[in-house]
Amino acid sequence: MTFPESTTAVVHIDLRTGAAALTTAQAVRDRVAEQLGRAGLPEPDHPLLLVTDTPAGLTGHQLQYELLSNYRAVGDTRILVLLVGSSPGSYAGGEEAYGPDRRLVRPATLRASTIGLVWAGDLRSARTALERPEPDDPASLAVLVDLLSVPDVFVRVLEDLGGLPDSVAAPGVQLLEQDLPPEVRDRAWRDALSRFAGEDGGGASPVTLPPAARLPEPLGALVSGREGRPHGHRQPNGPADLAHRTCAESLDRVDDDLVALRALPGLLSPARREALESDLDQARGYLDEFRALVERALQGSGSGAAAEAAARLGALGLRVPPAESAGERVGEGLRELARTLLDEGLALRSVAQHFTALAGRVEPVPGTALLHRLDDHSEEAVHRGSATEYAAPPRTPAAPLVLAGAAGALGGLWQGALLPLALVVPVVFVAVAVWGARRLRTGRRTARWTVGPRVAAVAGAVAGAAAAYATAPPAWLGVTGLLAGLGLTAEAVRRLWRGVATSWAAGRGTTALRTALDGLDALLAELVREHWAAEERLYCADAARSVAGMLRATAAAADAQAVPEPAAPAGASASGPYGDEDWLSAPSALEDPGAETAHDGADDGDWAAAYTWESGPSGDRDDPYAAPAPDPVPDNPFATPAPKAASTDAAPWEETAARTPRWLDREIGEGGPDLVATLAGDLRATVMVAMKPYWGAVERGQAGALAVRRTEERVRDVLSDARHHLWHNGVLAPPRHPAEHRARTSAAGLLGTDSLRVAELMGRDTDGQAVVQLSSPEQGSLLSRDPEAARWIRFAPRTLQGEVETAWHKSGSPPPDGALWTSSGRYAGLIRLTPLRMGVVDTVLPRQSRGGSTRPDHPDDTDHTDGARGTYSSAGTETGGDEGW
Repeated sequence: MTFPESTTAVVHIDLRTGAAALTTAQAVRDRVAEQLGRAGLPEPDHPLLLVTDTPAGLTGHQLQYELLSNYRAVGDTRILVLLVGSSPGSYAGGEEAYGPDRRLVRPATLRASTIGLVWAGDLRSARTALERPEPDDPASLAVLVDLLSVPDVFVRVLEDLGGLPDSVAAPGVQLLEQDLPPEVRDRAWRDALSRFAGEDGGGASPVTLPPAARLPEPLGALVSGREGRPHGHRQPNGPADLAHRTCAESLDRVDDDLVALRALPGLLSPARREALESDLDQARGYLDEFRALVERALQGSGSGAAAEAAARLGALGLRVPPAESAGERVGEGLRELARTLLDEGLALRSVAQHFTALAGRVEPVPGTALLHRLDDHSEEAVHRGSATEYAAPPRTPAAPLVLAGAAGALGGLWQGALLPLALVVPVVFVAVAVWGARRLRTGRRTARWTVGPRVAAVAGAVAGAAAAYATAPPAWLGVTGLLAGLGLTAEAVRRLWRGVATSWAAGRGTTALRTALDGLDALLAELVREHWAAEERLYCADAARSVAGMLRATAAAADAQAVPEPAAPAGASASGPYGDEDWLSAPSALEDPGAETAHDGADDGDWAAAYTWESGPSGDRDDPYAAPAPDPVPDNPFATPAPKAASTDAAPWEETAARTPRWLDREIGEGGPDLVATLAGDLRATVMVAMKPYWGAVERGQAGALAVRRTEERVRDVLSDARHHLWHNGVLAPPRHPAEHRARTSAAGLLGTDSLRVAELMGRDTDGQAVVQLSSPEQGSLLSRDPEAARWIRFAPRTLQGEVETAWHKSGSPPPDGALWTSSGRYAGLIRLTPLRMGVVDTVLPRQSRGGSTRPDHPDDTDHTDGARGTYSSAGTETGGDEGW
């Protein structure tokens, strides 16, 4: 018997107390839908039904088994019946009396290939001989039901039962449960949600996007295209190009005039200065024309569609490059960026800040927003380039000072009557300074000439005269020194004039005009860049901001989930493992304010509420040993028994966890170093799956309010589903949507426990001491004595597979054949299915009672006074009377 690989949640139905409510097919479907709905699951194609009953209930609940076996589904409905307790002592109306457990009578309805029976006559939960627990001890039954509710274990047990006679077996088990205390798990869950959501810094700390080369291709093209387009923004011989070229050529002539002015002839003749000023005035006029063109371009591109703005720019001689395919696959690029950032461990709010920064980098800026920058290139700004119209060099170069001092010293080698000749060089420096200042005079102001060379020349002359007085050189040496000093004076004057003329020209605006022209041209280039792929970039910016808002809403929902739930008042009864308020129906931060979720108070779908040994996350801990109580709401046909309220003097959790059946070992960890990080990573992967339809809406350009609202609902559901999965399957089991590229950490990293015990348990020899047989002494005589007939199932969570196989390899133990690695669950261990001896199982056909019927299509005619029992014929034969069906 083979089954599809994809399985779903196992639906548990307890016929020991809830059979009276399941008398119609619709009641059965409602019970199944209630459990699946609480788990956030749709109705499966191949339902898995785990039914808990007693051996006597096999015939007493004939109607219910008919309804369950006829459950309508797309595929096969698979049913595993867990029988607890002893069988009836004799047949109804029979003369031969048998002791308990001598026969197992089942209706022919349960002979289908998709139905198997597991008969646990005694759960054997006593750890010492002095203990006398009931054969159906609720605490032990909760563990067994929890184990068989793991879909992989359910399917494997049903497959192995199909190979046994009558598809019936008695179980033997030995389990190891590795988990965390509820308070540790709840704290880790809240910490993971907080890490997953991140802190709300209010946008105070800016984020830095990766370089364009590291961004996904569509986004990288938009960013690099905006920031790195070439300067070919002017059409050749267009209006903008002609205006720019005319002004640039005029400034080139100004530069040529300045070169001529800086030569010594420029000091002697005023013509070169006049030519410079004429060309400078002309350049100012051309620059004003170019500035006016830039202003028209900025004003004409601030409104209208991108195509219209590009046409207006083209009329001014500006060329906007085509966008080509830059806007394609924007949604795919945004999704890839989100996945990359989340995989790097960034919190949701940090990722949202990155998307906001991306929107700012790609969003086009309208031309009118750049108009204020024209003031930086106005004529007033040109004149503000220098403090005055005439400026001396900021400091005198060292070379003219040295030359002036040397010239004064050489020209001062005189004594006696010729000593006045020592003043020739200083006088020349003074005369040149006066002449040069007057040459650069404009109006009533003259250019400032540096006094450093004059002081150096006078100091040099004094030093030369002192040296001549001390050495008394001949006259020819003084003449030679004077001629050399005049030569050095000429070189010093040339250098001084060049610096003064350059400074004067800069004060007149030659440098500022060139800077203004380059700035205006750069402004035009930026305007063209802002119009490149404007529509695509605007769409990308809007989509990025939408994604950022979605991520922030998801972070707010995670914060709401991370808030500890208030503890219920002492003595208050709990309707489930999470108290009166079911967290699956609790409002989320993503929901509409004021929206309320109706809750009918029925907890018939949560079987763990009746059997679970551990407390819920709200801190209300149910008594794990409370036997199933009668239906608290008789009028509700869908309600199952609720557990007893936890008493105020109940034992602490540690003591409750210690009172476990002897075939179960609990290894309780305190949490490993990777626990919170792993849970946060699971949340990231889960939310990415929830947002998958949203990315499609972004790609289609339909990321509007409807897509956002639907995504918010999906995010709320997956967060609730993640909590449900964690609480019912533990932290070892990967989530429903794991990150495929990320390996899950070890048990030591998650729980703080070692997987060596799992490897030892799974590798035990199949002897009588390996498992605890869940059969009463009377039932033991009904089991097959052939040791080869038993079926063994060795299983452990798939998360531990690598560690367990490594432990086997290190110890030299051969890996067992057919090991089962479960995708969920907290348990690891052994299950032995021992078939019953031939003739122990009697299959009977129900007979129609007088005046009643057990047919499911005639429920109104069923005789309910005796539990819907009719008359049965053993081994599929009839005993007479009315004809059976």
